[in-house]
Amino acid sequence: MKKHRGKPVVPITHPDIEAYCEMATTPEPDSILQLIASSDEELEYIDMLSGQLVGQLLKLLVASAGARRVLEIGTFTGYSAVMMASALPDDGRVDTIEMNLRYQDLAERHFRMFDDRGIIRLWKGNAQQIVKELEPGYDLVYLDGDKLQYTFYFEQCIPLLRTGGLLVADNVLWDGTVLQPGDHKAQAIAYFNEYVAKDARVEQVLLPFRDGVNIIRKK
Repeated sequence: MKKHRGKPVVPITHPDIEAYCEMATTPEPDSILQLIASSDEELEYIDMLSGQLVGQLLKLLVASAGARRVLEIGTFTGYSAVMMASALPDDGRVDTIEMNLRYQDLAERHFRMFDDRGIIRLWKGNAQQIVKELEPGYDLVYLDGDKLQYTFYFEQCIPLLRTGGLLVADNVLWDGTVLQPGDHKAQAIAYFNEYVAKDARVEQVLLPFRDGVNIIRKK
């Protein structure tokens, strides 16, 4: 999948600046590089893969929060789930939800290869239904699934988060198209950002980081 087929976008970060930031960020381990290579071999586009900067940010947030339970909506090929799992203790768990059958197969393969502690659970199916089955008490939620449903997932996940827990929403600038949202996804993400900004239950910072990351804390 490619996000914007031929549509003009606003560059969030100058490519040289982003390359410099990647150079100055903790490098990905060999296992993650293998996962990226495997994803690239199997798929035409891997622009939905979170990437080094977001992956390391997620890992640091999980570690800093002392998290034990993590929920991810949108597994893709497993990159971010593996990154977050690497920061969890042995009794930790990542629940990750994916609907796309091809991505499920790739993620399962990668979890067998790179989740040697078996702490990642892949939920297969529609996240809109699955989130209703989950028990509260998550320390961190990573939202990277269907952009049209971000506000729905936010409302479903806030009750699942402990007080002080974090919800991290990726792609919240959508290549800059939220400035003048002209398609359904850009409109949905722009609405989500405005919705969160008005919600008294949370505090947040939206970072112009890669494709935009909104770090939201439940009060």
